[in-house]
Amino acid sequence: MSRRVVRQSKFRHVFGQAAKADQAYEDIRVSRVTWDSSFCAVNPKFLAIIMEAGGGGAFIVLPLAKTGRVDKNYPLVTGHTAPVLDIDWCPHNDNVIASASDDTTIMVWQIPDYTPMRNITEPIITLEGHSKRVGILSWHPTARNVLLSAGGDNVIIIWNVGTGEVLLSLDDMHPDVIHSVCWNSNGSLLATTCKDKTLRIIDPRKSQVVAERFAAHEGMRPMRAVFTRQGHIFTTGFTRMSQRELGLWDPNNFEEPVALQEMDTSNGVLLPFYDPDSGIVYLCGKGDSSIRYFEITDEPPFVHYLNTFSSKEPQRGMGFMPKRGLDVSKCEIARFYKLHERKCEPIIMTVPRKSDLFQDDLYPDTPGPEPALEADEWLSGQDAEPVLISLRDGYVPPKHRELRVTKRNILDVRPPAGSRHSQSASDASLSQHTLETLLEEIKALREQVQAQDRRITALENMLCELVDGTD
Repeated sequence: MSRRVVRQSKFRHVFGQAAKADQAYEDIRVSRVTWDSSFCAVNPKFLAIIMEAGGGGAFIVLPLAKTGRVDKNYPLVTGHTAPVLDIDWCPHNDNVIASASDDTTIMVWQIPDYTPMRNITEPIITLEGHSKRVGILSWHPTARNVLLSAGGDNVIIIWNVGTGEVLLSLDDMHPDVIHSVCWNSNGSLLATTCKDKTLRIIDPRKSQVVAERFAAHEGMRPMRAVFTRQGHIFTTGFTRMSQRELGLWDPNNFEEPVALQEMDTSNGVLLPFYDPDSGIVYLCGKGDSSIRYFEITDEPPFVHYLNTFSSKEPQRGMGFMPKRGLDVSKCEIARFYKLHERKCEPIIMTVPRKSDLFQDDLYPDTPGPEPALEADEWLSGQDAEPVLISLRDGYVPPKHRELRVTKRNILDVRPPAGSRHSQSASDASLSQHTLETLLEEIKALREQVQAQDRRITALENMLCELVDGTD
């Protein structure tokens, strides 16, 4: 008599648990905009949530430890003239966040470690280049200050935030609204989904679609896609009968799916949150009251259902903590920040283990806060995997780091995107004398900026000491 063998996996018993009531963030008016983004972004220092705001767009940034009821006068980040649609923390600087808005702009903000006294209204830089609302933001995983935005104008723009320049503009690849964009692990490729029902793999530096699949999911409702660590594409979408569906695809052979599973008939778009360290993908539907999670492996059926975390109230959005922000002493392998109508509730995913020792198998080295490349290196064709760190002794976020924006001087002529590597004629015509004058001026200005930086740092330290003293 044959017995069914149960698949061995250390993640078979992962369970989710809502944090205690005093660990939630209460009295937050979550945005009511009907946009399919997660409305929440979190990192090891801060929690950011898009808020309902009259007369413009705003989001709130709270230190992770500031749980409980949020004062209605707590300072917000305001500056957009229309609703904020997406926010994303910089992976290489825990004090820097980007916001995208219905007002067609992207703003990049520096968040101080101390609680500001009034609203933050001055971004470090405003990026203007889209002609319609901007609904998708994604920082490059390994290159410093590289930010991607996608807008209702069906254009993807890749920016160098450190200079305010457009590095690349992909404006003829999507004939309709872009639903999702995802980088692969080293930032050499993009996976995009679009209202035209096509899943595309794009090499942004060649401005080229390297693979595409029409109707990966046959339904008309929005599709989402993320890269897996094996280089496959995991997708969520809808069947022709409006059933929710998940798929796994090999970009080298888009004809047949590696796996395709029907789910249920709910109409909320499934937002996939993928953890490459464990190979687990968590599916959070807007309007659902559950988080379903699956393990993606190299063996059939490739996408293995693990479990479902259920709660009573539906979610308005969801934040996903990077691995370095988790509590390794409690075998925590994921943490979500679930948005309700008026609060945000942490949900902790844990592997049950009895030992108090560090669990090497659960926590391989994970991407840390150091970038592997500069923006210009990436643009010139270099690729690098993320710089990894060990979580053995836990992770302590570094102190406040300033993002410096150096806008290019108009005289610092840069070749246009089409001929980036060819030396332009106007560069050659700059006389030696003018060049020397400019260099002298730059040197003097740089010294001035450094002196001001030292002054600002001294003042900030004094302010921190004053704030600490009054606590």
